[in-house]
Amino acid sequence: MPTPDTTLLGRLRRLLGRGDDDGGLPTTVDAARAIELVRDGAALIDVRERSEWKTGHAPQAVHAPLGELDKASRRLRAETPVVVMCASGMRSRTAAKQLRAAGFQATSLSGGIGAWQAAGGTVRR
Repeated sequence: MPTPDTTLLGRLRRLLGRGDDDGGLPTTVDAARAIELVRDGAALIDVRERSEWKTGHAPQAVHAPLGELDKASRRLRAETPVVVMCASGMRSRTAAKQLRAAGFQATSLSGGIGAWQAAGGTVRR
């Protein structure tokens, strides 16, 4: 019997960053779920550029611009879920996909830091 990794659909999901539903994190989450995950111990990575970070960021976030994500991933523990945020959700999807490919359980915050703040997430300026 074929496994999800050997079926055409399974290979396409992996290539597109959409794994089978294995009970892990979905590829993206809304802000309320992201806040809940972080409160429960998930790491929060902000992949915006330095100038964006300086305009305001979540106090518990680790700053790692997308181009430097490989450096930040060395500080993460493989067993700790990761929520990735950016300004809108575009760069964070790319970063979460890279982290998943490296073996981390990672998800992207849909809507970015604006959605985070609108859902009650703290932002430090």
